[in-house]
Amino acid sequence: MPDYVLKATAGNGQIRVFAATTGGLAETARKLHQTSPVVTKALGRLLTAGSLMGSMMKNADELITLKIAGDGPISGLLVTADAKGNVKGYPYVNDLLDTLEASMPVSEAIGEGTLNILKDIGLKEPYVGYSPLVSGELAEDLTYYYAQSEQIPTSVSLGVLLNDDGTVRQAGGFIIQLMPNTDDEVIDALEVALSDTPSLTKLLDEGKTLEAIMDDLFKDLSLKISKTEITRFICDCSRQRITKALTSIGKNDLIEMISDQEDIEVNCDFCKEKYSFSPEDLQSILDHRTDSKEQEG
Repeated sequence: MPDYVLKATAGNGQIRVFAATTGGLAETARKLHQTSPVVTKALGRLLTAGSLMGSMMKNADELITLKIAGDGPISGLLVTADAKGNVKGYPYVNDLLDTLEASMPVSEAIGEGTLNILKDIGLKEPYVGYSPLVSGELAEDLTYYYAQSEQIPTSVSLGVLLNDDGTVRQAGGFIIQLMPNTDDEVIDALEVALSDTPSLTKLLDEGKTLEAIMDDLFKDLSLKISKTEITRFICDCSRQRITKALTSIGKNDLIEMISDQEDIEVNCDFCKEKYSFSPEDLQSILDHRTDSKEQEG
């Protein structure tokens, strides 16, 4: 069954619920980036967060980017998602097995640092949110971000369960938010439900569906599922996009690359696709760049 995001409300509309199963896209990322176990867990968690937060956006053309920068051996992670279920991401360092134990916790691999969230909602400048990492486990860091930067009471759960060979067995998570002026009894019931619920990946591994898991979690709070959407790891890179990026670099840099009379190769960080440009290609880009500048003048 493909990965998907479930959207729902509970507590007579006083609770927003977003839940996702993301084992397939986490495994896709593991294969693409050849990540060691702790990096697979970290990247899988952030990809899950991206899927969930992308599904929370209102318009199809909106984008959200989650950037983790830490002083641990992973160094950082970057994930981008849209409102249509498409998500992509990469780690700054993909393999820690040469120097570190595979059992290292994600918090230690990420270390202390910051979480940056950029929301491109069609305005001149994107919204930029920032918060320090409070644990490096990512779910707690996002919970803190929502409380501090957006003032929204939120519970976040993110998990990745691996097989013995390091492949992804299960992955998923949820984001649960309280609406303004939520009744105290609804808050109390939710707190009890969350404290009594096992990890989402454990329940998924037992064969339960997202719908069944959320029904059990909100059995006393009248869950109403509004929508489910497919989510997947998709990179939208293309030769055209890379050409546009090369057009934007400095004229002298392009001239220097052309003078080397060697092909250059540009790799996409998200999907590892390789794009080759000959000196003739670069000259065409330079000519186009020059023509464009002259027309602007």
